[in-house]
Amino acid sequence: MSTVERHREGGEGQMQVTDVRIRKVAAEGKMKAIVSVTFDDEFVVHDIKIIEGQNGLFIAMPSRKMGEGDFRDIAHPINSETRNKIQDAIFVRYEQMNEEEEAERVSEETASGDAPEVSEEEL
Repeated sequence: MSTVERHREGGEGQMQVTDVRIRKVAAEGKMKAIVSVTFDDEFVVHDIKIIEGQNGLFIAMPSRKMGEGDFRDIAHPINSETRNKIQDAIFVRYEQMNEEEEAERVSEETASGDAPEVSEEEL
């Protein structure tokens, strides 16, 4: 899994992303999934969102609406390196999930006889 550097009293250590749980949302819209990330099997951050932006997918940390439409992160990485490591761990799991769903869909279509026919030219 991905690691995130951290400082502890008495020295430095590595914080591990030990679990990534993803719940997909409706296919329509820009928000693709809601994620929970566990660190060191001890601390979890819920409600991280996977968003489809103009330049591809990105993560949005959990936030709270403040006043006139402004949002403030409730929990967030304090530097871009850590954000990238968390984002990479999330995207690896998200891609695995998409591949598993596609394999399951193809398997179900094949089993039910609904698989599209493949012409000899496509082989």
